[in-house]
Amino acid sequence: MLSTIRTSRLLLATLLLTAPLGACDALLGKEIARLPVNQISTPQQEVAKEATVKLQKNDKVAIWSEMDMEYQGEAPLRFQVVVLKNGRPFHQLELDPTQKNVSMNEVKTDVNGSISWSFSGKNTELTIQENADYTFKARLIAAPNPTLQLRKAELVLKK
Repeated sequence: MLSTIRTSRLLLATLLLTAPLGACDALLGKEIARLPVNQISTPQQEVAKEATVKLQKNDKVAIWSEMDMEYQGEAPLRFQVVVLKNGRPFHQLELDPTQKNVSMNEVKTDVNGSISWSFSGKNTELTIQENADYTFKARLIAAPNPTLQLRKAELVLKK
């Protein structure tokens, strides 16, 4: 009897501890692809990353940015994303990684105009219209700012 009670308590404790992990995926989505761009594209050097995922009709793909950067003044950044469906143009979008509707692990410091900023943020969502292989191609562009240092600039696709 005592052994059964201990087993039941252990099982309950395990369930309670793992429940938040499942809830996190339900709330924030499960990662299905990552595009580690991590550099700014310039006219002299194009830096693009891509990932292909099989998606089903009515899937919702959330596009998140994970950033870690330092700069002085302003540093306008934009991810340009082209989405192909079975290899053919499907959708294009441009997003500012700092414009997010959900943010996690955000730390921003400003010391006399020298900004250090890292975060993970949900920027937008795309609803899939039909079953297919979808290729997401992304590049990062920025206004000239010689003080900009990128430690991380990645797009994360979540479903």
